[in-house]
Amino acid sequence: LLGASKDVATVDITGGAPEMNEAFRPLVRGARGLGLEVIDRCNLTVLCEPTQEDLPDFLAAQGVRVVASLPCYSAKNVNQQRGSKVFERSIEGLRKLNAVGYGHPGSGLKLDLVYNPGGAFLPPSQESLHEAYAEALRDNFGVIFNELFTMTNMPIKRFADFLHKQDKLAEYMQLLVDNYNPATLDSLMCKSLVSVSYDGSLYDCDFNQALAMPLTADGAQTVWDLSSLDELTSARIQTGNHCFGCTAGSGSS
Repeated sequence: LLGASKDVATVDITGGAPEMNEAFRPLVRGARGLGLEVIDRCNLTVLCEPTQEDLPDFLAAQGVRVVASLPCYSAKNVNQQRGSKVFERSIEGLRKLNAVGYGHPGSGLKLDLVYNPGGAFLPPSQESLHEAYAEALRDNFGVIFNELFTMTNMPIKRFADFLHKQDKLAEYMQLLVDNYNPATLDSLMCKSLVSVSYDGSLYDCDFNQALAMPLTADGAQTVWDLSSLDELTSARIQTGNHCFGCTAGSGSS
């Protein structure tokens, strides 16, 4: 399917810890063999798993771009949000990636980090936060990286439940609506990608997949219904109130 999809340039692999799936490495090798960019959405702690000692070397050998979630450069904030010792294991994972060349100028191995707010507020500008991350990680842990991306918390699933319990869901939705930015529309992820579930089902984006809002293309609900992903180019995009999360402030795609 990828070989027949001439408009596809990137395979972006996500799903908690996709590296633990037995199909991860064959998929990476196959996509790279077709000359496609491969992105691994890495949670960093997977690099510390006993069965994944060779993962940094594999990613580097395949030239995979690593995009890793690190919600803060403070151990207290990360461990409070993600769990005990997650920050320490994340730093260990970053050091392992740095050790094989990731983040180093001229290496060709990109290591990007992702920040998302720890509550019901919009993220600050990427530029100012990048400087703070770079300084803190370099000076305190000897870690370097390439780019930092800020992501708005989407009002779905667990975060929506959290807001509902705090009686702040309507307030947060109003915050997103009030900060709607039409300049974000051209770069929305749903306009340039298709999200593929573990079972081959198709969605316009990861968030629609989480909400079980399938693609609306006629006769194309799974990868098995297509001969090429290029067939989806003119398909209508499914939208909902959660889409304001990608269009608020500086965007989130």
